[in-house]
Amino acid sequence: TLPMAHAPATDTPFRLPAVPPATHEATHIGIGDLPFVDLGDRSAMQLLHVDLAQGLWVVRMRFQPGYRIAKHYHSGPVYAVTQRGSWYYIEYPDQVNSAGSYLFEPAGSVHTLVVPEDQVGDTEVWFAVFGANVNIGDDDQVINVLDAATVLGTYRALCAANGLDMSAVIVAGA
Repeated sequence: TLPMAHAPATDTPFRLPAVPPATHEATHIGIGDLPFVDLGDRSAMQLLHVDLAQGLWVVRMRFQPGYRIAKHYHSGPVYAVTQRGSWYYIEYPDQVNSAGSYLFEPAGSVHTLVVPEDQVGDTEVWFAVFGANVNIGDDDQVINVLDAATVLGTYRALCAANGLDMSAVIVAGA
């Protein structure tokens, strides 16, 4: 057994199983295994993973130059990795996310995502979102709410309408 720093003292040492049960297999999705679907607003989404019980949705998004998402906040934390291009929040214009950038958003952070107008090519970002995305208007009233189930339903409908295979999406907690 390995020594555990900060572990409580017990008479029985902590042991991990030598081999985890076979029910815990990794799931791989290749970069081209799932389609990007056009959302009709100068953005496209590739849904990778949804856990309905945890309220988690993991997507890759593509945004065209000049794209803007409505002011919003999330009821849970969000993790983002920018893969290509750049973007920023109007509320934090000096914090530009570019290829390789990592961003953590705590629950309740209000922001408005914008892609620079003069950027050459699309911006691509990987997001893991826990909880709801609450879009709010200029008067700070709720416009609409998106959650894991909404995102899954939208992706399914757009894939079906365009004859695209989405069978590789990881769906848990249903």
